[in-house]
Amino acid sequence: MKSAILIPARLKSTRLPNKIILDICGKPMIQWVYEQVIKSQYVDSIYIVTDSLQIADIVENFGGMVIFTSPNHQSGTDRIAEAIEKIDNEIIINVQGDEPLIDFHLIDKLILELKNRDSYFVSAMSKIENIEELQNPNIVKVIQDINSYAIYFSRSPIPFNRDGNIDISQYKKHIGIYGYKRDFLKQYSSLSPTFLEQSEKLEQLRAIEHGFKIKMVDTTYKSIGVDTIEDLERVRKIICGNLSS
Repeated sequence: MKSAILIPARLKSTRLPNKIILDICGKPMIQWVYEQVIKSQYVDSIYIVTDSLQIADIVENFGGMVIFTSPNHQSGTDRIAEAIEKIDNEIIINVQGDEPLIDFHLIDKLILELKNRDSYFVSAMSKIENIEELQNPNIVKVIQDINSYAIYFSRSPIPFNRDGNIDISQYKKHIGIYGYKRDFLKQYSSLSPTFLEQSEKLEQLRAIEHGFKIKMVDTTYKSIGVDTIEDLERVRKIICGNLSS
């Protein structure tokens, strides 16, 4: 089964406009994402999925390939679902365009899970590190069953600890990277939005509420998605520091 990484990219962003093309140590953010994912040893193709000519020009200038999609999609998954009609890969990895430090080893783990198991929808999780992360609604928490299938995702701390004796090591946060089998992605994108999805503003809940299973893969990768100017400065400091070391 051939695999493809698709990176949805758009200019509109509520908290940090045009973040995908903002400069990080001499390169636009989307280029750093591309240069990380291209290190994956199991990926066959990489595409930036966008509705923006400006993004397309930037991507083509650094040697990336672009798939154009409609500007009317409500989510990155919907954009990906349109894009796969133009390629023939059976395994699709959805990498966020605002993750310039994404771990390519994690991408390989997700691809192998989809190649070698019965999984059709996979994602990743890592340990919550402190009480601040647990209480931060911008950090999505996940609980899973004994077979590592997700039970629920929430912006609230889950599970609730009735006795108040919170053991942080038992809590997991969601890493926003997804892998799908092609046929499932087509089905998933056609599902109706659900109450839980709209309440939490978490599109993966649509799959769970419709009865599908999401296999969770453990990782030690500490995700730093860029949503604010503070996030951007933090990432700049890390990348520029690595370049100078």
